[in-house]
Amino acid sequence: MIVEERHDCRDAFAEELVRLARADSRIVAVCNDSVGSSKLGAFAAEFPDRLVNVGIAEQDMVGIGAGLANAGLVPFVCGAATFLTARALEQIKADVAYSVANVKLCGMSPGLSYGALGPTHHSTEDLSWLRAIADLPVVVPADPAQTRAAIRWAARTPGPVFLRIGRFPVPDVSPPQGPAFTYGRAVRLREGVDATIVATGTLVSRALEAAALLAEHGVQVRVVNVSTISPLDREEIMAAARQTGAVVTAEEAVPTGGLGAAVAEVVLETRPVPMRLLGPRTFAPTGETEFLLEYYGLTAAGIARSALEVLGLDHHI
Repeated sequence: MIVEERHDCRDAFAEELVRLARADSRIVAVCNDSVGSSKLGAFAAEFPDRLVNVGIAEQDMVGIGAGLANAGLVPFVCGAATFLTARALEQIKADVAYSVANVKLCGMSPGLSYGALGPTHHSTEDLSWLRAIADLPVVVPADPAQTRAAIRWAARTPGPVFLRIGRFPVPDVSPPQGPAFTYGRAVRLREGVDATIVATGTLVSRALEAAALLAEHGVQVRVVNVSTISPLDREEIMAAARQTGAVVTAEEAVPTGGLGAAVAEVVLETRPVPMRLLGPRTFAPTGETEFLLEYYGLTAAGIARSALEVLGLDHHI
């Protein structure tokens, strides 16, 4: 049996940030007492004068990031996604998005990454909150290659962006040919005619595994990796609905407002088809991340079963 190597995307983020900082003296990091969990140790060691640790003060952290951007720097504001987005939502809206500040918001360890620490540490609402803010790009890389490419894009692109950097280990899913990340574009990773699984972040690899399971039962599903939640690649979603006739979305986030809602809006407005929106909709029970993903049906088998349900099939998986 071949065991796929899995990676913590925070490592790719940290390595790429250091590489970019060597070439661009404007790049600085701002964090909320999270040098370790944001993987900023190497950055701090190499650029001690370019790291601002504000302590557990997320509203100050975002405001300071906006001030640094106004001074001509390129701040990467890093913190656990739940604290960055929930505690500093007003500052993200007013100081960053509305003000069009050149701030790169980096939500680390999102979704159910913190496992048994529970709903206070889970960041499942962040996509819903931030997608509601006008003109704020929301980017969710699926593997290390996409993470590196998204960081490079963010560093060279003026204006605000939210980057959701996963902690739960994932395998490589990016195609070897073509760019790993193109802003605003989804990537079709597998062809299929019976249904489409639209996934983001840590759920992309599981969607591919689900497609392989379904193929064993003669069901061919398309898999689409949506790494830009806002703005959404409407053309790819419309093509999925038109060409396969059924859509399942999968995300490590609340689908009411997140990826599921974004996709459903496009499908409803353009070509209504049967859909299932997968994601944690309740406060989670106590348990490690792997258990919680299984609890919410966010496994390969769970995603496959949802695809069968939306197709009205009763194969046992």
